[in-house]
Amino acid sequence: MNSTTSLIYKSLRLAPKLTTCKYSGFDSLVHLSLRSLHVSRLVAMPAKRSEPVAKDSKDKVKEEAKPPAVRSGSSSKRKASPSEDGDPGSRASSSKKKIKVAEDMIDNSTSSNEQPTNKVFPTNISFAPKNEGALRIATWNICGLAASSKKGLKFYVEAEDADILVLTETKVNNDPLDPVFTQRYPHRYWAISDKKSYSGTAILSKVKPLSVDYTLPGHPDTKIVKGRIITLELDKAYVIGTYVVNAGQGLKTLDEKKEWNTHFEKYIRDLDKKKPVIWTGDLNVAPTAIDLANPKTNWNKTPGYTEAETTAFARILEPPDAEESGAQKMVDVWRHLHPGLKHYTYFSYRFDCRRKGLGWRLDTFVLSERIVDKVKMCEIRSEIYGASDHCPVVLEIENDL
Repeated sequence: MNSTTSLIYKSLRLAPKLTTCKYSGFDSLVHLSLRSLHVSRLVAMPAKRSEPVAKDSKDKVKEEAKPPAVRSGSSSKRKASPSEDGDPGSRASSSKKKIKVAEDMIDNSTSSNEQPTNKVFPTNISFAPKNEGALRIATWNICGLAASSKKGLKFYVEAEDADILVLTETKVNNDPLDPVFTQRYPHRYWAISDKKSYSGTAILSKVKPLSVDYTLPGHPDTKIVKGRIITLELDKAYVIGTYVVNAGQGLKTLDEKKEWNTHFEKYIRDLDKKKPVIWTGDLNVAPTAIDLANPKTNWNKTPGYTEAETTAFARILEPPDAEESGAQKMVDVWRHLHPGLKHYTYFSYRFDCRRKGLGWRLDTFVLSERIVDKVKMCEIRSEIYGASDHCPVVLEIENDL
């Protein structure tokens, strides 16, 4: 470093002190000195490569660099639990500490469970073509339509091109008219909560249903139900999309969850007696220990993994009174096809859960057992992360519904 550059560095260190001087007599001198120093610095100092940074905020990561491309195909709430793996009861703000975009963008690695660890949404997305003669149904908790739309939602919708798309936690207050939906799906149904920008479920379909229902029969509180369930009746099946009630931080709304489960079990049984059922969405339960990264520390402490919730889900799959009631079995299709795989659909924005592979499998497809043999595939779109803290799940089934 030559003497001129050294002098400039020393002067720049003093500059902040000069600019805080409150005596008006120094104003012109300080302004002129700083301006001269700035010009000299541009001439004398070697160029330094700037590096974009991003803030990890509550609902989005702002990026200034291009994220990595998604590989073809697929691999696959929420206060910190003692395991710091994200608690399904709340979506708390992430740390405001700055992180380098390159750390997220260049990361094509996988976690210990072999799921991708990207934290920002990919721009180049492609999936395997749909099986011939199949109906493709996808579900995704988008954690707010407004927020996810700014972070890449439309690219996924276009790439997936599902015949039926179930969106949960939409947080919309009226029926959206976004061309990404209106141009692709002639039949659009939005269940909207009375509470502003809260919950919300949508089913967007290329297939015209025979009927549409937004209720949960028998449930005494319509305010809890509204925005959480839509049922489409097709020719040979029902499609139910749900954003199931959460047991809440500290399990404060576990009783509401129990009441929902009681009425929903009866509802799905009644439908199943008429036609086979395809139930999907954010079910807000990790069915078994293999469906979350840290089962021991979360058991009966964290919403989504309590005895009451897992037992209620198990009853739907294996009705205990099947002989007396005539109820038939149902199947968690993704788990059925991937019996030992520890892949997740939700990764909290907190505690670097995505990179560490600390997640929960909360989103899935549950089908009447008698149509499971018609399923062609069911996968978690693990690379599709960053527009939401959830990943989509997709199913293909013979198109005779």
